Amino acid sequence: MSDLFAEIKKQVEKHQPTIVLPEGTDERILEAAVNLKKDKVVEPILIGSEEEITEKAEELNINIQGVKIMDPSSYDGMDEMVASFVERRKGKETDETAREKLVDVNYFGTMLVYMGKADGLVSGAAHSTGDTVRPALQIIKTQPGIKRTSGVFVMVKDDKKFVFGDCAINIAPNSEELAEIAIATAETAKVFGIDPKVAMLSFSTKGSASSIETQKVSEATKLAQTSRPDLVIDGEFQFDAAFVPAVAQKKAPDSPLQGQANVFIFPSLESGNLGYKIAQRLGGYDAIGPILQGLNKPVNDLSRGCNAADVYKLSLITAMQAINQTVTSK
Repeated sequence: MSDLFAEIKKQVEKHQPTIVLPEGTDERILEAAVNLKKDKVVEPILIGSEEEITEKAEELNINIQGVKIMDPSSYDGMDEMVASFVERRKGKETDETAREKLVDVNYFGTMLVYMGKADGLVSGAAHSTGDTVRPALQIIKTQPGIKRTSGVFVMVKDDKKFVFGDCAINIAPNSEELAEIAIATAETAKVFGIDPKVAMLSFSTKGSASSIETQKVSEATKLAQTSRPDLVIDGEFQFDAAFVPAVAQKKAPDSPLQGQANVFIFPSLESGNLGYKIAQRLGGYDAIGPILQGLNKPVNDLSRGCNAADVYKLSLITAMQAINQTVTSK
């Protein structure tokens, strides 16, 4: 386990948050749940039919004794959950439609988080991103001042840590949305012990080129700076001007970043997705994520190609987000 995860584990095990794993019959989820329980870092909750989960675990020779299982079809608190869901949806659901939806493991799990019966949720091993994110947006919703969620990757190599956003959700954010993403990503960086120095990326540095695309980034920078003057955010920057001190001295000598950026905000999903994969495949960085941010409570999405170690790590990250949100709200 990397130094980053060793540190996260040390922080999380002091609190042992409860993390919902809705895909209870998936081998990777079962293995991760057992290891999380054994290591006493988080308290996992598997969602699904107890009989089916138990049978699957026995078939795979995975001992799930002591791991909590919750079955939507026999949940004692379903009436309370239905009422809470209907109220949250503000006329968009009836009791009947609510009961139909809450049989779905992701909706059920998300409601456990919303109602305070769990601290966070990790799904996506066997479901699409939409299946994971949709209930979260409908029920947990975004934090005040944030209109949409976004997805970031923590890029780790040896003792180096950087955060890239948005690489997962928003295809073509406008200036306001880009500013929101920058602020949310800076807060996410803090969760991982990074003192955020945020670069708003473009193909231009401080007006060296002018187009609709560069103006969008420049305007987003101003909005983010005005909204959060306590954060170090600057742009627009080409990557080298944000990352290489010698280049920064030539292209942006007055910038507070001075080529020391550690949080990079890409102008579009296309560039963000390309950027993190280039760093991962050519640069040898581990890409941890996508980590969803901007929600009132943490929900995170696994890749369907994940392994049990990925589930374990994302559960730790989700737990860390939950702890951080609790501390921030006090």
